[in-house]
Amino acid sequence: MPLFSRALGLLRHARSPRVMNKAWASQQPPNKELTAMEQGIGLAVLFGVFLIPSGWILAHLQEYKSRPE
Repeated sequence: MPLFSRALGLLRHARSPRVMNKAWASQQPPNKELTAMEQGIGLAVLFGVFLIPSGWILAHLQEYKSRPE
């Protein structure tokens, strides 16, 4: 019975989410502007983090299919 009451409490909590404060929201301009090179490096790293692992998996898909379990 304690498991049921705990699950019911979690569901009740999920139904009424708390309001987030605006601590990180700012209407001021940024202190330091990012250069085009910094933005390009950040974008390249972001794409690399997602595309390199998925490309590896797709390139070796036939090996994964023929692998004995």
